[in-house]
Amino acid sequence: MRGLVALLLVVLLAGCAGRTDGPGQPVLRGTPPPWPAPRDGLAQIQAAGLEPSRLDDTTNQRRFTLTLTIDGRAVPLVPHIGMDRPRALQGPAHTHDDSGVVWLEGRGASEVTLGQFFVLWGVRFDRNCLGASCGSLTVRVDGKEVTEPDRLRLASVATRLEIAVR
Repeated sequence: MRGLVALLLVVLLAGCAGRTDGPGQPVLRGTPPPWPAPRDGLAQIQAAGLEPSRLDDTTNQRRFTLTLTIDGRAVPLVPHIGMDRPRALQGPAHTHDDSGVVWLEGRGASEVTLGQFFVLWGVRFDRNCLGASCGSLTVRVDGKEVTEPDRLRLASVATRLEIAVR
């Protein structure tokens, strides 16, 4: 009987480990990669000034491939950027896996910018820096260079977005 009570207690405590309360503090890392997806997706969605929607919201759906390189080395996208799975929420830009595909879905999908995507990921991004790497930052959309990358609306990307820092 004592073993059963202990097992029940472990199960109950494990069930409480998922976050269902309000968001915590957002993160913004200025570190070298790799960059995992932030643990508190809702905090990142709100910090980006975006509205979350349910994980099953597929309205306004689009997708494109994002490739990142720092000093010639590929930096992989990670699963669940822009997602808060414990609360079953997603931001309008997010990743499902490590394939490099960015999904635009739900409320605000046509308005989200590249700068907001990096807030969702919790990674410093500006005209010169990506994480800890600063220097010559180049952003290309479908082969054309972008002059204001942080303001780039992701819905304008047809198939490919490339970011390189040297």
